[in-house]
Amino acid sequence: MLGLFTLSPSGARATDQPGFMHDDTLTICVNPTLPPMIFVAGADASTTSGVDIDLAQALARYWHARLVVTPMDFVGLFPSLAAQRCGMVISGIIKLPEREKNFDAVSYFDTALAIVARAGTTAISSMADLSGKTVAIQTGTSYAVRIERENERLIAAGRPPIIIQQYPTEDQVVQQLLIGRVFAFASQDVELYYRQKQLHGKVNIILTPDYPEYRHFGIYIRQNAADREKLATAMAALQADGTITAIKKKWAISDNGKTAFTQNAQPPAFRWDTFFAALRSGTFIKGACITLSIAMLSHLVAILIAIPMAIALNGSNSITRQILRIYVSVFRGAPTLLQLLFIWNALPQFLPIFREEWFTPFLATWLALSINESAYQVEINRAALSAVDKGQEHAADALGMNRRQVYFHVIFPQALRIALPPTINEFINLIKTTSLASVISLQELLAVTQVQVARTFEFTEYYAVALVYYLAMVFFFLFIQKRVERRFSWADRQMASANDTPPPQID
Repeated sequence: MLGLFTLSPSGARATDQPGFMHDDTLTICVNPTLPPMIFVAGADASTTSGVDIDLAQALARYWHARLVVTPMDFVGLFPSLAAQRCGMVISGIIKLPEREKNFDAVSYFDTALAIVARAGTTAISSMADLSGKTVAIQTGTSYAVRIERENERLIAAGRPPIIIQQYPTEDQVVQQLLIGRVFAFASQDVELYYRQKQLHGKVNIILTPDYPEYRHFGIYIRQNAADREKLATAMAALQADGTITAIKKKWAISDNGKTAFTQNAQPPAFRWDTFFAALRSGTFIKGACITLSIAMLSHLVAILIAIPMAIALNGSNSITRQILRIYVSVFRGAPTLLQLLFIWNALPQFLPIFREEWFTPFLATWLALSINESAYQVEINRAALSAVDKGQEHAADALGMNRRQVYFHVIFPQALRIALPPTINEFINLIKTTSLASVISLQELLAVTQVQVARTFEFTEYYAVALVYYLAMVFFFLFIQKRVERRFSWADRQMASANDTPPPQID
């Protein structure tokens, strides 16, 4: 969790707290990549700021509660709300009728949809002028559905549809425009006004469609009429006492931003000071340590699971073998990301215990990657065990060894020599696979990188730092792998030389 704030009591009585709060705690889910609504402040990924944080703090004070902020990928916000990982989603999200079919929402600030193109692009008069052009949007947002409606009209009129490209984060959406991959992208005007200095005059708003449903940000909660009424009452109270007006003033949410958006200030091609500062920053070092630790722990558990499974697969019990084959097929066949999202978002629906605070993104990632990796590791172990000459086992049986002695003194030492190189290679792949955990808000190396890119739009510098850390970890274990292979190769040559030595002559 990114933040925990203990707030002084004021406002409503504790009995006025809505039902989505527990133990005097208001837990909110956020995607901190949409300034000024919600973003990471400074280089420290543990500190969030913005309009939504200020408003959530004000609501927590009103309800005599403490505030817990849970960051995550945008696509995980509503599944987490449904799974009761948080009581409220407040993250610069538009209040839309489609979303209100499944969740309740209360409006809080005005906004408008904006279509943005590169600087110098001529303004357009309607969405129909985007016919045949490529538009980038953030995955999980409602923009795709809205553009598809425009496409239905275009196709009916015999014109080419708008081509939609979706990307996981807002900063990646903007990047596609800056590098010229798309003609335009869709976003919110409030965010663009705030980012104008970061974008250095390279982009320009070419259209603000008049969509009535895109005029308000909304706070979302699970459907409950009483809770919605209490939230609406709290918002009215904050409006009446000037709190909301003060927040607007603090973050300069007004039409004045539109004029400032035309300012131009070209940045250098590559900011070396940013690169070296990030390279030695505690945030990136911590992210790399989390990446390495989750990979090591997951692989260790996977090996412990895979060894008895591999032995059973090489055994004689056909029922056990069939069950294990199904296990291996399922977890090797299903995408790792799907398994991770299932454990984080779907498992709490079946087992409420996994909604508790103890089940952190780190534990969820550890569990998901351990299970997934065990399905791959069991095949490595099974092949290694099968490669040991059966004559070795028969010889050990003839010497009167029990099964435990046969495995520990005869089979395992030989199988280890076969399994270790591919096991190290699998671990190297697992280091890279840990980057998937960024979608459930684990602050590993890639998540830290994305947060910094979203905050500054300095893509190249932060991606380069992440690349350096990943390569350093991978090259280290590649070096270990080469050493292990060389050691075993040397030992094999020594053994072969000993076997080739002719027996002594007897006179």
